[in-house]
Order: sequence, then C-alpha cells, then structure tokens
Amino acid sequence: MLKRKLLRSGLFGNVLLLILAVVSTARTQPSLGPDQALNDSADQYLRFDPVLLQLSGNTEVDALNAPVIALNKHAVKFVDTYIAENSCMLQQIKDKNPKYFNIMDSVFTRFKLPVQLKYLAIVESELKNKAVSRVGAVGVWQFMPQTARIFSLKVTAKHDERTHFYKSTIAAARYLHDLNILFDDWLLVLAAYNAGPGPVYAAIKKSGSRNFWKLQYFLPEETRGHVKKFIGTHYYFEGRGSVTTLTKDERNKYTKLMLVFVEEQNMLLRENGDAKRTANTSGQPVNEKEIVIAARIGELKRNEE
Repeated sequence: MLKRKLLRSGLFGNVLLLILAVVSTARTQPSLGPDQALNDSADQYLRFDPVLLQLSGNTEVDALNAPVIALNKHAVKFVDTYIAENSCMLQQIKDKNPKYFNIMDSVFTRFKLPVQLKYLAIVESELKNKAVSRVGAVGVWQFMPQTARIFSLKVTAKHDERTHFYKSTIAAARYLHDLNILFDDWLLVLAAYNAGPGPVYAAIKKSGSRNFWKLQYFLPEETRGHVKKFIGTHYYFEGRGSVTTLTKDERNKYTKLMLVFVEEQNMLLRENGDAKRTANTSGQPVNEKEIVIAARIGELKRNEE
C-alpha cells in the first residue's frame, strides 16, 4: 500500500515520482506479442532465468545438483510464523484465483519481469479488486490516485481503473519495472512499492547500505513487514525462493553459481551429442532422448551486465 503521508514526505519523494512519470511516458512499452520460438534444429538450448533451470523441448536433465536459492537467515523465523498463521487464507486465494494468476503471469512475462512478483498483489489486497485501504489506496495493486495517474490509470469520481484487474496489472508492471531501474534490487523495489522511493533512499543514506536486511530498521515498520510478507507468500506458493526474494549481492552470487552449473551441464550434453553422432555413423542404436544443447551463456552474461 502506498501511504499518502510517505508520498508527500518531502520534495525528494515527489521528484522521484516525477522522474518515474517522465520515464513511463517516454518509454516504448515492451512488445506484447508471443516470444520468438527457438529454432527447430537438432541443437537445443540449456539456459536459466535465475529462478528455475529451464529446458527447451522435452529433454530431461538431472538438475538435483543445481544451486538452490536459500532463505535469508533474517527471514526464516518470520516466514515460518507467517505461513503457519496464514496458510488457510493463502490456500483459499490459490484455489479461487487461477485466472488472475494466469493474467499476471502473462503481463509480467511480456514486460520481462519475474512472474513471482504476482505474489505482491496478494500481500497488497488478497487479490480483491474492490479493496480500499484506510488512506485511499484502491484495487488489487492498491494504487493511490497520484501514482495511478502517472501510470495511465483513469481515476475520477465516476470511473476508477484501479479496480480494473488487467489495466491495473499493466500499471503495476510498469511501476515495478521503473522501480527496478532505480534500485536494481527486488527487495528494495518491493519496499519502494509500499512506501515510495523517497523513504527507501533515505534508509539507504541513514544505514550506509543497499542491503535490505541491513537497512530495514530505517524503513517504516509496515514497509519492512510488507517485504517479509511477500517472501513468506512466495515460499508458500512455490516452496522456494527466486530472484525476487534475494538482495542484489545474493542474486549476483547465485547467478555466478548457475552459470557454472549450466556450463557444466552443456559440456556433458555436448559429449553425449558427440557420442550420438558417432553412434549414427557406426550404425549403432541411438538413445533418442540424447540431444545436443548449446548454452546461451553470452546472452545470460549480457543480461546480468
């Protein structure tokens, strides 16, 4: 929830919102068309999005040894308690809203955002379109009027697009995208979504750190709880973390580990591919499950840069 008093806490916060408005207006939105299909050759791709190891085609790779995303020690107790106290509510949301989840997945994928950001809507409103906070934030994504208008939602006495699920999800994706440009750290993005960019920058300055776990106590209590609720909700729905539950430093370390793992897997698969080609030329039987996978390591490294 974006608190009115935090959005109006000073010139700095307002300037940041104006910057986001300019960026949003000037930006060419990501294409909403389907992703380009991988070519249909014998060479397939093994790659990862820092959340899962994703394989093209029907190839099965033993990923049991792939690096895992650990829950930060500062969040363990909170997450365990949060899940224990809210499991019934979370399960009801999971059972009743598959259509909403599909829409959010589609929007975030098109904006090249982690789909796990959809869990923020549960923390914000429990996925209730008509939700209204005590300070006037409205809708699934709990936009205040000022922020909603920046991201092209109409807010009038007669028509409030904050209650339109698809349009408000587009606006939330744009806002999260722009906050990520500012912070390049999903935990700080989540904090800024709740409190506004200004208080997060103030916490960074006061703490001398950009690590959420070190600066959290310089944030409003509601905001630091908001971020932890997101992490708890994420773990309830997925049973594991993702880039959205990591600090920037944690994300970078995980990415390096995954790149090494992917390179090792591709080396093994290329060796299997060579063996397959040798078998073909010798007339020996071929295991059809073995295919050649070329790593897109260069692309991944460019994305991280």
